[in-house]
Amino acid sequence: MAEACRRAGRGERDVSLVGACKRQPLERILEAVDAGLRILGENQVQEGEAHRAALSEAGYDDVEWRLIGPLQTNKAPRACRVFDVFEAVDRVKVARRLDRVLRDRQGGVRACLLEVNIGREPSKHGFLSEDKGKMLGLAELDHLLIRGLMAIPPRRSDPGDARRDFAALRRLRDELGRDGLFGELEGWLSMGMSADFEAAVLEGATHVRIGSALFGPRLPR
Repeated sequence: MAEACRRAGRGERDVSLVGACKRQPLERILEAVDAGLRILGENQVQEGEAHRAALSEAGYDDVEWRLIGPLQTNKAPRACRVFDVFEAVDRVKVARRLDRVLRDRQGGVRACLLEVNIGREPSKHGFLSEDKGKMLGLAELDHLLIRGLMAIPPRRSDPGDARRDFAALRRLRDELGRDGLFGELEGWLSMGMSADFEAAVLEGATHVRIGSALFGPRLPR
C-alpha cells in the first residue's frame, strides 16, 4: 500500500486498510488487531455480531466495524447494533430502511457507501452509473450519511486491467460530488482487494478491503 501511494504521489495516510475477515478464525483477527489493524469488515451480520462481541471481551473496543457485504432489510435492526459503517448499500430500499431504524432507535448518524455495479454484471448487486438520480436522492436522509462509493469490479486476468473500472468509479464519485451527494466532504472510494489493491490505490482508492493477503485462506463453509 505504501509503495502504491508513493507511485501515485499520495500520502500513506490517504488510504485506509479494511481487514476483510469473512470466515476467518478469531485468532487470526486478534493477531491483526494486536498488530495495529483498526478497521474490520464483515460480509454477514451474524458473523459480525460474534466477532465484535469476542473482540470487545478481549478489550478491543476501539475497532471500527464495517459491513462490506449486502444487507437484507429484515436484518437492518441487528446490523445497526453491530456496524459503524455500511459499505455496500446497493438499493434505495436498504438505505431508507437503515435510516428509519437509526431514527426510531435513536442510533445517531452512521456513514455508508453506495455499492456500484461498475462492470454491469448480472450476478452482482449495486447501482448502475445511470442511477445518479436515485443516488442523489439519498442525500436527503437524516440518519444515514452518504460518504462515498464502493465497487467490486469484474475479475480480470491482469489485475492492472481493473484500473479502468476503478477509474470509472472515481469519475462517477467526482460527478456525484459536484452535484452535492457528499456535502462539503470528498467522497470515499472503497475499491481494491487482495489481487488488485495496488491498481485501486493508483486510481484514488481511499479504502482497500484486504482478506486473504492479510489473514490467509478462509475457513470452509
